[in-house]
Amino acid sequence: MKLTIDQRWDLIDKIAKQTVTFGEYRHTLKDAIGELTIKPFTGIPIAIAVMYAFWSIFGSFAGFFTDGFFVRLFDAYWLPWLQEVFPGQGGWLYAIMVDAGGIEGGEFVLSDNCLESFGVLTSGLFVAIGVVLPAIVIFYLMLALLEDIGYMPRLAVLIDTMLHKIGLHGYAIVPTILSLGCNVPGVTATRILETKKQRFIMMTLLAIFIPCGAQIGIMQDVIPGLMGWILLYLIIGYFIFGYILNKIVPGKAPEFLIDVPPYRRPMLSNIGKKVWGRIAGFFKVAIPFVLLGAAIVGVLYQLGVIRFLGDALAPVFVGWFGVPKETAGPLIAAFLRKDLAVAQLSVIEMTEYQMITAVVLVSIYFPCVATFAMMLKEGWKELLGAMAVLTVVVFAYGGLIHLIGILLGVA
Repeated sequence: MKLTIDQRWDLIDKIAKQTVTFGEYRHTLKDAIGELTIKPFTGIPIAIAVMYAFWSIFGSFAGFFTDGFFVRLFDAYWLPWLQEVFPGQGGWLYAIMVDAGGIEGGEFVLSDNCLESFGVLTSGLFVAIGVVLPAIVIFYLMLALLEDIGYMPRLAVLIDTMLHKIGLHGYAIVPTILSLGCNVPGVTATRILETKKQRFIMMTLLAIFIPCGAQIGIMQDVIPGLMGWILLYLIIGYFIFGYILNKIVPGKAPEFLIDVPPYRRPMLSNIGKKVWGRIAGFFKVAIPFVLLGAAIVGVLYQLGVIRFLGDALAPVFVGWFGVPKETAGPLIAAFLRKDLAVAQLSVIEMTEYQMITAVVLVSIYFPCVATFAMMLKEGWKELLGAMAVLTVVVFAYGGLIHLIGILLGVA
């Protein structure tokens, strides 16, 4: 028997009355918080407060473990022990593996801390274990907590309008925040974006303007008073060059729909799995590159390559960027590990504004080799395009920062 349309709807109504129970909706505190955190008028101030708390906890936790425990462990025990037992003191292998030291009065003088020794087994391990590891542990722990309670989709909705100005949408906040831990998973996360244009813009901006947790951890340890200015320059560059890329890169930037879930109680098992997975990736990818970077840079110093490049590039570094020619070494090291490069910059004598400029240059300079490899997996054409953009950005933005310093009288 065939039913007419009206008869079908009558049957649906009868079935619904027998199977569906309607209750009275009660507006809970969880619902009220959910509404407050997604409406721009209240959500934006709350987002600023959340991010401020995020970075306050990050800085306090990382600083507590680095300065309160690892600095003492490495400088008071590990470094003196290695300096004593490792053979060939004053030789090239000793300088690369343990302590480059210095020459005073014709005699070899040992370093008194791991950060300035620049050895693979001293600076390399200290940066990776003593500085970076505490930083990324607390970073990924807080990020996993925000993901598990359901705050990240709300942050994506709040920032959607702003990111549309640079050809992206709210979900681009996910790879951006992931890159603050490590650029490698950040580049991988660009796959959630729909079009090639969006993925290219996001990958390029991450490689240039987003410092990883390792670099942030080092900055927090050696130049904490300048971090605000450095991050401000990077954020401004992120949006300026993102806007330019959106105008010149062909393709579409479609709207997006997002399901905003209710707030939920975080599950410790979920958070534990997320944090462990990301930290395990750090041990597999980051630590080998830190040690490799320290070794290669040590070899280049011993061969005189760094000094040669510093002399050759002096007109560019001094004249265009307004920084000492000695920054050539850290810029080369930045290709292997940017955190190690920032540590090297911290021992070069320069003004505060020169330090800001130099660290920004390290940040926007060539991505570290691990990020480079991940970008290559996404496509060699995209990689070449990103490198072309990077070259232009380094010279244009680096020169602009120097010009601002001249106009302000602080360069």
